[in-house]
Amino acid sequence: MLQDFINLIHVVRIADIIDMAIIAYVLYRVFAFIRNTRVEQLVKGLFVLIFITWASKWLGLRTINWILRNAMTVGVIALLIVFQPELRKALETLGRGEFIKKNWLNDEDDGDKMIGGVVDAAAYLSRAKIGALIVIEREMGLNDVIETGIKLDSLVSSELLINIFIPNTPLHDGAVIIRGDRIMAASCFLPLSENPNLSKELGTRHHAGIGITEASDSVAVIVSEETGTISVAQNGRLSRYLDSKTLKELLRSIFIKQKENKAPSWTRWVKKS
Repeated sequence: MLQDFINLIHVVRIADIIDMAIIAYVLYRVFAFIRNTRVEQLVKGLFVLIFITWASKWLGLRTINWILRNAMTVGVIALLIVFQPELRKALETLGRGEFIKKNWLNDEDDGDKMIGGVVDAAAYLSRAKIGALIVIEREMGLNDVIETGIKLDSLVSSELLINIFIPNTPLHDGAVIIRGDRIMAASCFLPLSENPNLSKELGTRHHAGIGITEASDSVAVIVSEETGTISVAQNGRLSRYLDSKTLKELLRSIFIKQKENKAPSWTRWVKKS
């Protein structure tokens, strides 16, 4: 047994180890990408279908095996059509990767000003129970969403955000899109989430906020008109019942601290000095 193990070690090359490590990492990233999405259920169904196809062949059930094999061939084309948004997001994520980063914030001060404006506006709107939906763009561009609204291209400020969402004003219905420290557009239309497991308590505003984070890497800040509850949607998930402090810390962890952690170690040491 020991000799067999030693022989196996001699057979395995460094290239084989690298090959397996790359495959393992890719599979991990794929599973992490589809986790808690409707694609996850599809993948589970595909594994079941593949297992049944293999079992039918092993048991000699030729008719069933023939039907399943042909159904899977046609099913691939159907899947490309049905899951076109998810495939588009996956390809955009792949193309964006970790090498190309669009950093719309010029410096940390711009990030703090943007976050401060959003937090102050959300706090005011929450107290007044005025509904709001604020989407903050990250690496994935939202130009197609911006085109659906009224373009502003104004600096982020709590006063402007509050005025936009005041009821019965021309821009209050829809979402605000923020890029860096600027409000790019208001009254924008967002895709609704197709997650069937969302709580029935959530209205259209929350479904839209979650939907845009399923289709992109953006972050959505949502204020409930009925309860004044502040929520944040990211990666198709919703964090609810946030106060101003928690909201600020969450946004800073996404837009500021991430940037600081990517700075060279010597620059962090200089800052500490």
